Amino acid sequence: MRILIVEDDEKIASFIKKGLQEESYSVDITENGYEAIYLIETNKYDVILLDLMIHGLGGIDVCKNIRDKNIATPIIMLTAKDSLRDKVEGLDSGANDYLIKPFAFEELLARIRVKLRNPSTTSSTIVIADLTIDTARREVSRSDKKINLTAKEYALLEFLARNSRKLLSETTIKDNLSDMAQESMSNIVNVYIYRLRNKIDKGYDLKLIHTVRGLGYMLSDKDV
Repeated sequence: MRILIVEDDEKIASFIKKGLQEESYSVDITENGYEAIYLIETNKYDVILLDLMIHGLGGIDVCKNIRDKNIATPIIMLTAKDSLRDKVEGLDSGANDYLIKPFAFEELLARIRVKLRNPSTTSSTIVIADLTIDTARREVSRSDKKINLTAKEYALLEFLARNSRKLLSETTIKDNLSDMAQESMSNIVNVYIYRLRNKIDKGYDLKLIHTVRGLGYMLSDKDV
């Protein structure tokens, strides 16, 4: 799952990002409304966390702009503005939810899970052969056997699963998984593919994670 945080308070943005990454989410951050629109148009996000008071273009206008472009990504507004008028304006601009600062991080996580469970946005379960990924709970199992993954391993697996049977280059993977893009190791994707294979494919006749040398990686129940 990939989440965009649009927040101009560096401490708050850093706190939310750290917490979300610990929950296996891939996270991008911007403090500018115009840049937010560019990122939303360029990338596929599962949830957007949008502050109202941001640089460039305000949160209300950002929300209206992307809704006018028929982008239906769930938006949770995060703001200190707590009047009924502000809430109504935020929701009327196209937001799906409105959370007032300060808030408990556990509540933010719960609201994100609700948006991800919404059938109008995305299914919470991905099934490929005997591999099952519950994206709402971030739980993985194969042949009903639970598999424990680190946050980065899970993020990579989910990205591969959401693009199953598609050949994904290392560059594409890094571009969509911000945690890996920040790693200094040049072969970071290959390292995590190796770790995933040991947990997902080891001991099974049907191999799901495939490498096309020089081109990239694919998660598929078919031979490549």
